[in-house]
Amino acid sequence: MRRKEVLLKRMQRLEAKKEKLIARGKASEDAAEIRSINEKIDDINDDIEDVKAELDAIEEELTALKDDGKDDDNGADNTGNGEDRSNVPDGVTVEQRGGNPLATYSQKNPQVEQRREEPFSSMEYRQAFKKYVQTGEMIPEDVTSRAAGDKGTTLSTEIGALIPQTVLNELIREVSEVHGQIYSKVRKLNIKGGVKVPISKLSASFKWVGEGKVSDRVKAGEADGYVEFSYNLGEIRISTTLLASVTSLDVFESELTKIMVEAFMKAMDEAILNGTGTNQPLGILKDSRVTNVVEFTAAEFAKWSEWRKKLFAAIPLAKRGKGEFLFTNATLEANLMTMKDNNDRPLFKEATEINVQNDAIAGSFYGRPAQLVEPGAIKDFETAAAGDVVGVFWNPSDYAINTNMEFGMKRYFDDDTNEYVNKAIVIVDGKILDASGCWIIKKK
Repeated sequence: MRRKEVLLKRMQRLEAKKEKLIARGKASEDAAEIRSINEKIDDINDDIEDVKAELDAIEEELTALKDDGKDDDNGADNTGNGEDRSNVPDGVTVEQRGGNPLATYSQKNPQVEQRREEPFSSMEYRQAFKKYVQTGEMIPEDVTSRAAGDKGTTLSTEIGALIPQTVLNELIREVSEVHGQIYSKVRKLNIKGGVKVPISKLSASFKWVGEGKVSDRVKAGEADGYVEFSYNLGEIRISTTLLASVTSLDVFESELTKIMVEAFMKAMDEAILNGTGTNQPLGILKDSRVTNVVEFTAAEFAKWSEWRKKLFAAIPLAKRGKGEFLFTNATLEANLMTMKDNNDRPLFKEATEINVQNDAIAGSFYGRPAQLVEPGAIKDFETAAAGDVVGVFWNPSDYAINTNMEFGMKRYFDDDTNEYVNKAIVIVDGKILDASGCWIIKKK
């Protein structure tokens, strides 16, 4: 049908024009020009919607003709099984998909569309944010308002400016996939601060009953405790000199993400272990609810039988097979992999099943995963003093980090270093939910 051919060609031209405008917007650093480009893109999106509406009307006509058993004005088959493609432009695939006009065409090389529904992701806001970080020029209120969308303006003098959603999406992906050996394994929550999370032990019983009788209802166990998450502010300080000379928006956002991920993961791993709970997450080594402690002398630490008696025999059935170890590399190499039997034969492979390659940072110990950590909150056994923590046995999913991962960025001048510094600010808290499966291993 001639009208359909014209519409499809027009759709191609609109998509090509839109692609060029998006590329211009990425390359531009002028706020006025970016605003003008976004307005043009909005106009093109409206034109595209009009074309889709016309295609919808054509599809309805084709459906009606099909129901009447007729062909279109070119004699094309309207059954959807043999449509005439002689008038279809190159690069466009035409299909019949249940009468849905939005599915009747597709580009072989689909263009990237601007996602106006996602707050703080517009090209205009991203460019303005880049300039704010590099020069300190405040983001205009009208730009912020347009970027916020339905969320409204959520900025404050303490936060400064919200980091664009494109950067946050990449940061969350990096955090989830490749960084934070401890943080990546714990539970992630996104609930309001001040909410009490109950820790319940649910139990039930099985009872044989005669015909016609109904078993007694068994009440769930009462909550025997709770944790409450607070609004703790954490910050990542970034020297302006690191990003001041970057001209490309993509490179700027990529470098900003890398810097933030590295700092955030290091802080989270440290806080999960040794956070004080005051204006920061409460670490498992500082939590008074973690009361399971086992101590080893140097002689006991080297005997697999003592590990069985002191630790593994005490782990409740509900936690068996779920726990993981945290050790320093020196403890693993000097103390665990040197275990011997009474005849001075090495037994780490047979008895302890440690399997850590030279370049690996994780392995197993007695069949449980063993994650290596840097000396800090956890000490090397050889240099540890009596009472020092030399290892942890825990279930990472029993610990929860609570954050919405919405970072703000604020710029200030550091008088000590005579340079401008940008600090990324986020609200985050963390606590262990169930302490019954966490054991602190100390040197006796």
